[in-house]
Amino acid sequence: MSAVTTGSGYRLAVSAEMLFLDLPFEERVRRLADRGYEVEIWDWTRKDVDALARTGATFSSMTGYVTGTLADPDGAEELLRTAEQSLKVAEQLDCPRLNLHGTGLDDRGLPVVPTQVVTPEMWLTAARTLTRVAELGERAGRVFTLENLNTAVDHPGVPFAPAADTIALVEAVDNPHLRLNLDLYHAQIGEGNLVALVERALPLVGEIQVADVPGRCEPGTGEIHYPAVAAALDRLGYTGVVGLEGRASGDPDRALDRFREAFTVRR
Repeated sequence: MSAVTTGSGYRLAVSAEMLFLDLPFEERVRRLADRGYEVEIWDWTRKDVDALARTGATFSSMTGYVTGTLADPDGAEELLRTAEQSLKVAEQLDCPRLNLHGTGLDDRGLPVVPTQVVTPEMWLTAARTLTRVAELGERAGRVFTLENLNTAVDHPGVPFAPAADTIALVEAVDNPHLRLNLDLYHAQIGEGNLVALVERALPLVGEIQVADVPGRCEPGTGEIHYPAVAAALDRLGYTGVVGLEGRASGDPDRALDRFREAFTVRR
């Protein structure tokens, strides 16, 4: 399984949750790995972890909790408890990054407990919770990432959703075992100005995720000019992962090709 080449220092990953949906999950993982992509997964509790480990895939990231929230004490304890469980799975899969959100999400991506107003007390509780999460990651030799989301289309009612909020929390914690999962699909809907956002956030980034707007399909299907983002990442010396977390607009193999083409830097 040779890795996909991009002409730059970053690597490409793909979420197995959103492509090749007609295949069993382990086969999706193998298909992506055979194409040279690292693989991202979501809720590990619904998967055969032993079978995933046997695929030989390189796992880039996985969901880092099962239940819980950042900003209330009881929810924080639950998040920390299930984050510890997730770390054991990450060790089994040799997965370096575990992803978090502002609150627990249901099967539709909606918050289990919606929040319309984020209070100063919630900010303080979230920062304390993330500090403890980062300490878990430090002890385990893994990195937790905090993902920005959009509330206009996909995730209404999620607290700490904008990239500005996730940046503020990661800066407040100031621990290399808590980084950003900078999702540019969500950021385009919520904030826009993606190249400037990348320039601002890159020192804090653990991973970048992408899909096009509207529709959340592969690059080249919507309004985002991803080759400009790729050029900025190359100029800034980014050496991490760019992950496609989007649907295929048609044939999934063609979607993978378009993703690779968008992030291939030609000098």
